[in-house]
Amino acid sequence: MGNRIVPVALIALLVILHAQLWFGRGSVPVVARMTAQLNAQNQQNQQALLANNRLAAEVRDLKEGLEMVEEKARMELGMVKSNEIYVQIAK
Repeated sequence: MGNRIVPVALIALLVILHAQLWFGRGSVPVVARMTAQLNAQNQQNQQALLANNRLAAEVRDLKEGLEMVEEKARMELGMVKSNEIYVQIAK
């Protein structure tokens, strides 16, 4: 009887470990599903990053463009903002 206890205990332990491998919290299917979710999230993050970069470039262009338009209007047309005093120094 004592000779059978060790192999039965080892086989039971092996069955428990296999059950955890295939059906437990960190099982192969769960890890595969989480890996697929991670890849999908990484792809969404890349798309969001590209969209953010595109919007940041658009905002930067609009800010710089307005400054250029304002500078040209001031230099070439002599335009001033409201509540500003225009002073011209003759050389």
